[in-house]
Amino acid sequence: MSNSDNTHATNRMSRVHRGWVVLAVAFLVMASGFALRNSFSVFYPAIVEQFGWSRGNTAIMFSLSILVYGLLSPVVGGLVDRFRPQFVLALGIGILGCSIALCGLATSEWQFYVLYGGVAAGGVSMIGITPLAAIVTPWFERNRGLVFGILAAGFGVSIVSASVVQLLISVYGWQSAFVIAGLSVAVVMVPLTLVLIRRAPRALSRPVQKASGEEVSEGGTSNWHATGWTLRRALRTPQFWMLWIAAFCQLGIAEKMVIAHQVYFFQDAGYSPVAAASIYSVFGIVFVGGNLASFFSDRLGREKVYIPACLLSIGAACMLFGIRDASQPWMAYLFAVLFGAGMGAMPPVLFASVADLFHGMSYGAIMGTVALGFSLGGALSPWLAGHLHDVSNSYTSTLFMLVAALVVCGSMVWLAAPRRLNPVRSNRAG
Repeated sequence: MSNSDNTHATNRMSRVHRGWVVLAVAFLVMASGFALRNSFSVFYPAIVEQFGWSRGNTAIMFSLSILVYGLLSPVVGGLVDRFRPQFVLALGIGILGCSIALCGLATSEWQFYVLYGGVAAGGVSMIGITPLAAIVTPWFERNRGLVFGILAAGFGVSIVSASVVQLLISVYGWQSAFVIAGLSVAVVMVPLTLVLIRRAPRALSRPVQKASGEEVSEGGTSNWHATGWTLRRALRTPQFWMLWIAAFCQLGIAEKMVIAHQVYFFQDAGYSPVAAASIYSVFGIVFVGGNLASFFSDRLGREKVYIPACLLSIGAACMLFGIRDASQPWMAYLFAVLFGAGMGAMPPVLFASVADLFHGMSYGAIMGTVALGFSLGGALSPWLAGHLHDVSNSYTSTLFMLVAALVVCGSMVWLAAPRRLNPVRSNRAG
């Protein structure tokens, strides 16, 4: 082997190693940042008990958080496409951590709406799946199911942290728990992000461009993958809108509804706050396993993993209709295991499908628009579930909505048919 070949091989290995470092830090950013947002599920009952507010009005703070996150995601995607990503992430973590800490001083609904639903959500949008996917995916042109599985596992770990937050609430009270959680994440993660996050070299992420005025061809996968995808081009395809609707229903309606109300559901059924939080944590642990299982979609195809995971989630959701009290705890934990496995596998496969079909230098803006879709659903579902409970004193109608959303997202991914447009294959990094 010549010296030039040795140099090329060494450089390639160095790039691959750096890509895994970036992915590891992105995982930690996802886990710690979303732990602050997803801890709403355990703060929620404590805040309602403290102030005596209705569940619907209190849940608005979570709905606002999802809405603001979605509205800002396309903007943040564009920022990451243009500016140094480590600064975007560090600023987002700082904003999120400080605003969550300030929630410990809030005493009225509007203060929670502003701090948690507005300012913190702006921070979350700067560290969410849109910027992280735009930063990480150029390092890995193969095995994207695995990459998104690891990122999504960070989200799963954030759910597991609910038990830690519940412990902080039990020991120090919910106000101090907000302060401790927010400042801890900011102090640890801001320096780590600034030091270790970097954009992939252009050579790893440069797409094949078509002529600037050329239309997207309907025929053949080669024309599809030769397209230099922009947001405008993506919006002209039915595949984009099918994946957008799937994200709206799965990540927006189904996932955010369960994250916001799962702990309250089991408390209503007679479980103690600690037991309800432990069920939620089991859901989070298995969710991580489901995230990592999405790796099989790189080998079997996206739909062959997504559709069975969706069916498993539907079956688990139907179990909730039979949980009326705490006399059969095995049902609650079985639900957590099955639903966590199914819902965990679905997001990475969906995100990988978007990356497969709409890769390129505008991927951040495209993924940001998909994030807007699931954020609109997520803005609606926590409030609506809380409002329906206030009206009916039951989660039955919410459960029907959960099952319907899962049926729709499974149908949309099947119709979008990533299997017919083979993912880009490469021998480069990843």
